[in-house]
Amino acid sequence: MRRLLLLAPLLLFTAGCGVLQSSAGEATDVAREAARKAGERLHSQRPRTAEEVGRSASGIDGVEVLRITGTATHDGDGVDVVLRTSGSAYNGLFDIEEVVVRRCFSLRVSPKAEWGQDPRDVDCPDNPPLTFPPPPAPPRLPYEELRAKLPRVPKGGRVDEAEVRRTLAALDMDPAIRTEVKADGDRVGVLLSVEGNGFDPQDCLLARVRPGATEVWSPSRIQRMPGEGGCSVGNALDPLPPPH
Repeated sequence: MRRLLLLAPLLLFTAGCGVLQSSAGEATDVAREAARKAGERLHSQRPRTAEEVGRSASGIDGVEVLRITGTATHDGDGVDVVLRTSGSAYNGLFDIEEVVVRRCFSLRVSPKAEWGQDPRDVDCPDNPPLTFPPPPAPPRLPYEELRAKLPRVPKGGRVDEAEVRRTLAALDMDPAIRTEVKADGDRVGVLLSVEGNGFDPQDCLLARVRPGATEVWSPSRIQRMPGEGGCSVGNALDPLPPPH
């Protein structure tokens, strides 16, 4: 009878609030939420290879990448990633100390995948976490060479766009460096840029040749962020004001 009396409050609480979840179940929910947030960070419309996806996922705190299938996000069904995350919880009704679990989940990285998709529970592969080589370093932009080779036009003179283009061609730059030249009145603007990843500041150099002045510079970090317009030939012709 004494035992039933002790259990009565717990039974009433369980009946009123639904079935109580164990600490292990709560910890698994925490691990699943970590995987879901990882999926949100991996979600993008930008085409990426499976290696790029894996590298990005392995750089998220608390995430281990155990398996990658597929070749690229925009090929077929995209890239499937098996992640291992951890979660912890403590429920004094069931346990005397905090419970920590490590669970594996599968996410699909594709432009067709929904934002905030629920990760699928999967068995953890036996292999150790995958490692990925660092991305290749972007080509160096030839700041000193560009500054030294661009023509200097005296005041009252005329800027020759063709000469500027010949100067750029003679620099023998890495093919990954994109060049753009635009003339506007008595000025010629130059853009040298390397393709960015859509998230971090883009690498670029700007130059402007006009009578009495030849300038070469790199825009501020804020202006080189995606969508800020700093890495454009328009910014070379008419520089944006410095950020405040």
